[in-house]
Amino acid sequence: MVNWAYAAAPAAGGAESGPMWTFLAPMVLMVAIFYFLLIRPQQKKAKEHKLFLENLKRGDRIITTGGICGEIVNMGESTLIVEVADKVRLEVGRAYVAGFAPKKGGS
Repeated sequence: MVNWAYAAAPAAGGAESGPMWTFLAPMVLMVAIFYFLLIRPQQKKAKEHKLFLENLKRGDRIITTGGICGEIVNMGESTLIVEVADKVRLEVGRAYVAGFAPKKGGS
């Protein structure tokens, strides 16, 4: 009687499962798709945000990632002092600035 485990196993020396490129081509294609659809746009966005943060200056109206709008009155290495109302100033980390805010009084 033949044991089924031995009958299902490939013969010693192994049968070829196909050329190696049939496995590598889809893998390379998947890596390329991930790079162009996910990684590259994220790197581009991060570079643009870094450039934006470097070019901030006093008097710019900004909005933070938390939704606070205000005008930059003082700048440090890693923080900004933002005036959100008359005589109300907040210290905000540079990394948390999302973009420019709309003009005061407008939407």
